[in-house]
Amino acid sequence: MSSATYYQSNGPESIVNPKTLHSLFELREQLWADRRTQRSSSIFDSSNTNGGAAHELLRKTFLPGARFASSSSKPSLDQDLIRVIDSEIQCAEEEEEENRNSVEETPDGFPFEIVDNRGERTVSLRREYEGEVIDVEVHMPDYVDDNEEGNDENENAEDGGESSMAMVATICKRDGTCLELGCTAYADDISIDSLIVKNADTSEDVDAYEGPEFSALDEQLQKSLHKYLEIRGIEPSTTNFLHEYMIKKDGKEYLMWLKEVKKFIEK
Repeated sequence: MSSATYYQSNGPESIVNPKTLHSLFELREQLWADRRTQRSSSIFDSSNTNGGAAHELLRKTFLPGARFASSSSKPSLDQDLIRVIDSEIQCAEEEEEENRNSVEETPDGFPFEIVDNRGERTVSLRREYEGEVIDVEVHMPDYVDDNEEGNDENENAEDGGESSMAMVATICKRDGTCLELGCTAYADDISIDSLIVKNADTSEDVDAYEGPEFSALDEQLQKSLHKYLEIRGIEPSTTNFLHEYMIKKDGKEYLMWLKEVKKFIEK
């Protein structure tokens, strides 16, 4: 069986074998010869048997695919996507303007320096306290839907629909030993999820022991650890401000992300 060449045109998939291509090339030569000998464009008239047949066959065989390949317009689905993105950008810009008009100043006595890099999902805090270097990595808020499947229907309504914010606080001594605490901040409350002691030579690849569940610790120990964080500036008044700060950052990052997506689609 002879081989065949497949190509896709504007219509159904076509199959052209080598013999057919040879005949088409002969017809094409005939067409160009007719055009050179005729002053008018009568070759495109169907009354011209040879020229009309050649042109019609070439038009059906080559032109649809050529027209498809030379089209420079964006596909309609891409344009639809761009219109939707533009609408979302407008909404995000309006929200950004509202946030800009209600900028919350850093509270008096806020003990940390804020390092906020555009395009990143986290914000870094740093301060020194009695010879210790304290770094806190703050993540975007996580919103909890009170109607989400699996939630306890008997929970207090105030527990539903609230947001939380993950943080990792690292407190380092001069000798390089660090205490790393994984925390979750809620409105007016901070929970400690994990606690790890790391030495200067501890590898990041080591799966360090994080201690038992914090809620399983002695109640007095829990209170003492919360107080330990509080005097170092990690307390509800700090995290409440950071919560609002991160919500506004989320809006800024979302707007920038939308514009980057649009820019890519338009290329």
